[in-house]
Amino acid sequence: MTETHRFPCGNCGGDFRFDPSSGNLVCDHCGAVAEIEGPGPWGGGAIKELDFKAALNNLLPLQEIEETRVSSCPNCGAQVEFSDDAHATECPFCATPVVADTGTHRHIKPKGLLPFALDEKAAKGAMTDWLGKLWFAPNGLQDYARKGRRMQGIYVPYWTFDADTKSSYRGERGTIYYETRQVMRDGKMQTEQVQKIRWSPASGRVARFFDDVLVLASRSLPKRFTDALEPWDLSAMEPYQPEYLAGFSAEGYSVDLDEGYHEARVRMDRQIERDVKFDIGGDRQRIHNIDTRVSDVTFKHVLLPVWLAAYKYRGKTYRFVVNGRTGRVQGERPWSAWKIAFAVVVGLIVAGVVGYFIAQNQ
Repeated sequence: MTETHRFPCGNCGGDFRFDPSSGNLVCDHCGAVAEIEGPGPWGGGAIKELDFKAALNNLLPLQEIEETRVSSCPNCGAQVEFSDDAHATECPFCATPVVADTGTHRHIKPKGLLPFALDEKAAKGAMTDWLGKLWFAPNGLQDYARKGRRMQGIYVPYWTFDADTKSSYRGERGTIYYETRQVMRDGKMQTEQVQKIRWSPASGRVARFFDDVLVLASRSLPKRFTDALEPWDLSAMEPYQPEYLAGFSAEGYSVDLDEGYHEARVRMDRQIERDVKFDIGGDRQRIHNIDTRVSDVTFKHVLLPVWLAAYKYRGKTYRFVVNGRTGRVQGERPWSAWKIAFAVVVGLIVAGVVGYFIAQNQ
């Protein structure tokens, strides 16, 4: 779902929007400025973790749960939220028309977010610069992106997980050594060093506390896009306040908590495996078994800022995403058939010319 929050200006009745450059609410109609109460957009602040087991057993306090009116995009599956008087809108992720239904979505409220640090102008500049470096992109798409409709600032949902882990393991430590042997080469005996590995049993224990293992909670964008937007400066995360969403939208999560935890465990297990190999030591390592005990699992539903553009060009939708903090860009790479053909022709001509001169020299 996507959610829009509005805050009326006390001077003129217009809508405030969150200004990434100042960290305040600004009215575009009269220019009034209002500060966001609390620790501030750049000051950090304590964000409450929630108990994972309690959430799985539906035992979270009622104040941590809310319901919203939603409809799913028929194309990309995004959960789009509607106001009470709206009956249709356009999906911000793929530009597909979406008609409202009467369904509701019960979900865990967000506990924290990273406020936008880039405004739309800066995000569009980063996107057009990125497109400009794609030589094989169609010129028409580049022009359309520069002159096209506005980008949308959307807070994308994530889960973060904390966990304390203790792991015992069994494996083998490999030590490299060399043996000297004689070999016959070109009718002569030669000496060479042959690498060998001596294996010995190894076992032990490792422990690690995982803090803020980040898992995407949306299916609206390809995961390869959002993964490529990392890293995120999670240390600057703020406790959730709806004022940060003024002028922006927020997508609801479509990856459930238990599914998100499963992915987090996969990431944790990879790190634990690296810890075990380091603990085994030696030149090579073999791992036969790792037994991990996980305790004190907590989580947060958080929102991270993304500028999004979905452009329809010659019947196809191209999507581009920009990290709302760093300006890092990812998107679907378009290809220009005539540019590729031109490059092939030029390559063939160059190869022919080079071949001609080589033949002449011979």
